[in-house]
Amino acid sequence: MSTGELLHEAVDLPPVRRRVREAPAIGLNLTSMIDVVFLLLIYFMVATDFKQAEEVYRLDLPERIEGMSVDPFQLDDEPLRIMVRSTGPGDEEYRIHIDGPWGEVNDFEGLYEFLDSRRLDGMGGGLFAEDHPLIVIPGADTRWSDAVGAFNAAVRAGYLNITFEEISS
Repeated sequence: MSTGELLHEAVDLPPVRRRVREAPAIGLNLTSMIDVVFLLLIYFMVATDFKQAEEVYRLDLPERIEGMSVDPFQLDDEPLRIMVRSTGPGDEEYRIHIDGPWGEVNDFEGLYEFLDSRRLDGMGGGLFAEDHPLIVIPGADTRWSDAVGAFNAAVRAGYLNITFEEISS
């Protein structure tokens, strides 16, 4: 017998088995990551300053009338003012000015084209409804034929609410 066997018998050890190691399980420990996420959440909740001005927005909405729906994009019924001035003794010597950003038109035909192109057409085009108020304002020295010419151009363009304003100087 060899010395290794004698030693084995003297100590009475069980036979040596070779252990097979299993492959380690791969996984993530999410506990620390969840802790970090909660800490960030608490930090942003504490550090954020909620102000009343950030939450409230003032809106100027039109008041609703019972039974009627109001279009918030509808233009005011401020009348369109057409000023007519005679500039000389001839029939073709007059000046027409439309109050507002519109500027001047050359003649009654130009006034008709201006008014006709800006009348609502039922398909979303135009600015003024046919009952939008128009006021013809003749000057103190304006001939009656010039004032009536502006009135006739507005009627021909299809407007229904046309009046004269008191003659100004």
